[in-house]
Amino acid sequence: MNAEKKENLKGLLIDLLIAVVIVAVITIFLRPTVVRQTSMEPSLEPGDYLLVSRQAYRLGDFHRGDVIVFRHDEGGSTGKRLLIKRVIGLPGDVITVTDGALWINGSKVKEDYLSDAATPGEIYNLRVPDGQLFVLGDHRSVSMDSRAFGCISKQDVKGRAVLRLFPVKKAGWI
Repeated sequence: MNAEKKENLKGLLIDLLIAVVIVAVITIFLRPTVVRQTSMEPSLEPGDYLLVSRQAYRLGDFHRGDVIVFRHDEGGSTGKRLLIKRVIGLPGDVITVTDGALWINGSKVKEDYLSDAATPGEIYNLRVPDGQLFVLGDHRSVSMDSRAFGCISKQDVKGRAVLRLFPVKKAGWI
């Protein structure tokens, strides 16, 4: 093999190695996901393609308002599936839902991102246990969330939605 062919092969192998390293790093830190349900409308709609940070909560803590992806067992033979909801209550928070309003620690919460004008259901002074989160969908009238299945374990969280890639006209940080 002549020197020029060896140099070309060496360049190709270096490019291939760089591509493999980039793909490995991305898959360690990010997880692509597609929104399938309407429970987060209008913030997220079915067909939205998101990137979820797998490392978000290894490097930091949960914050009220984070949009998270987590595993939840809906019962039956379907097993656990991924759901996407908004963090509303953190450990120690006291949650009340009454007369269509959400209250956290005695203060009424204004939520401009909601699809619905009101939050259906009745919950009185639910204290979020240590190691758990209270989550709600933005489209409250159709969302199956902590009002139905209770708080979720932080350990079931797979990551925080950080970026919408598609549709392109709505692409950006979440």
